[in-house]
Amino acid sequence: MKRYSIVRAGNEYIVRVDEKSIMKVSSRRKAVRLVNTATGLLDQAPAPPLDEPLSIACDPPEVP
Repeated sequence: MKRYSIVRAGNEYIVRVDEKSIMKVSSRRKAVRLVNTATGLLDQAPAPPLDEPLSIACDPPEVP
């Protein structure tokens, strides 16, 4: 389980996961919303495994 925290730095807020800074936002409300969204996504069931491995290759160019 990941540990989220929000740290104030001047006029900005830094969202941290464990001990790593992830994102800077301008308001505490945005920071809290990001943490809640991330926590909700992590609580969801994992996606089912794919039958084929994912490909990161580019599509071949189309020739008319």
